[in-house]
Amino acid sequence: MGYFLDTYALIELMRENPAYAKFKNSVIITTIFNLAEVTYIILRDFNDERKARNEYDKLKGSIVGIKIDVLLDAMKLKIANKKNGLSYTDCIGYVYAKKNGLIFLTGDSDFKGFDNVEFVK
Repeated sequence: MGYFLDTYALIELMRENPAYAKFKNSVIITTIFNLAEVTYIILRDFNDERKARNEYDKLKGSIVGIKIDVLLDAMKLKIANKKNGLSYTDCIGYVYAKKNGLIFLTGDSDFKGFDNVEFVK
């Protein structure tokens, strides 16, 4: 079974967190929304447009399209978990992963206890 990497996982791979070393050579599957968050974090934390462009170039081939059924189910998930504060991006990624037989890889504690999640800190 493959993995869908959320923004948390993508950033930890970029930062070479040893806990994510086993995923280093995995096929990366993510969305444009996650790539937008990665770009934002790089610009915010490193103020490095070149690094942002490099990460974009590395990840652009990993982006999957999102269909309306995923969006609808993701927004239902967000509504059902509004107390947890799940982001739109995470809800979309989680639902995409589940519908496509992928494990949602994250270190986001809001997803602890969800099925189909591999939680790595």
